[in-house]
Amino acid sequence: MAQLPYVEPEDADAVTAQIYNSAEQRFQMVLNIFKITGHAPEMAEKMWQIFFDILQDGQVDWPTKELLILKSTKMGDCLYCVTQHEVVAERLGVSPEKQADIVGVEYRHSPHYTEAERAILDLTSHVVLDPEQIPSDVWARVHEHYDDGQIVEIVATIGAYLQVSKFGDALGVELEAVFHGHQPVLFAKEPPSSKAAQQHFEHFLANTPSA
Repeated sequence: MAQLPYVEPEDADAVTAQIYNSAEQRFQMVLNIFKITGHAPEMAEKMWQIFFDILQDGQVDWPTKELLILKSTKMGDCLYCVTQHEVVAERLGVSPEKQADIVGVEYRHSPHYTEAERAILDLTSHVVLDPEQIPSDVWARVHEHYDDGQIVEIVATIGAYLQVSKFGDALGVELEAVFHGHQPVLFAKEPPSSKAAQQHFEHFLANTPSA
């Protein structure tokens, strides 16, 4: 249950309305996580700009960033983020089969992944678990495939989605009903570990028709 009411588009001020317009361009709808920040428009405007910058091709292409987002938010047990980005990733050409192999270390041996992608998914795991102890061989493989600017964008993407996943979970942001028909991919392969995430997942499955 959300800890704050959602600010609906018809109640949004000018600043919030602009945020909603930008959000709709990325997601084809105004998500609840945007609506909950409508209570602090000036903060929200700045907060969401980094995500609008991430969710497009930059020095790193958008589909690659979706792999980072899925890996980091799955490790963080964020059903809200994972479900939405499974949908976004598939729209961008990342198949459910490729998405499923993000779980654990399946990607290391999956035919769906390149060596470059394997390197940054290993990096993502270390950033989530212990960012100050990333092994030198992981960095060496990342540097082999990406330049300095791309590495900054990669780590910024991971960090941003760790932040937003905790923000949404702390405020109890609810998954939009439109996603209840989505067949889970990552969490179907490996169920969530935290009690709260397990409860969210069970509720989600109860509202998801069988394939």
